[in-house]
Amino acid sequence: MSFTLLDLGSENFEFTANVWNWKAALEVIKSFDILSEGKIKQMNYNGTGVKLEKEESHLIGEKIRDEILPKLEPNKRMFADLSVTDAPDDGTLYKDEDEQWKNYSVNYDWLKDFSDFCLKSKGFQVF
Repeated sequence: MSFTLLDLGSENFEFTANVWNWKAALEVIKSFDILSEGKIKQMNYNGTGVKLEKEESHLIGEKIRDEILPKLEPNKRMFADLSVTDAPDDGTLYKDEDEQWKNYSVNYDWLKDFSDFCLKSKGFQVF
């Protein structure tokens, strides 16, 4: 499953995410306490078309850039539970319920690109 974020100001400016990155990114966004629980819930599903306003998008981009990226450095990644590791993702699919959280993470480069998208967008819509 994948997600496409479309800039509200330009049809040609978009950002794509796979479910493995997006689920972790949503937990990062949720930790900022910027968006309503309902909006976060809608963002969990592709195709909803939920919209984030320019101010929300820019605030998310700023918080990722200023608060999250300094914790990661280019060789680290963050899990959906917001813990950080320097162990590379080896592609293992964890099926045990107690370990499934290990399937979802975002690395420095992905979050930097997402932050840049948020900061440059005029708000975005999730598909």
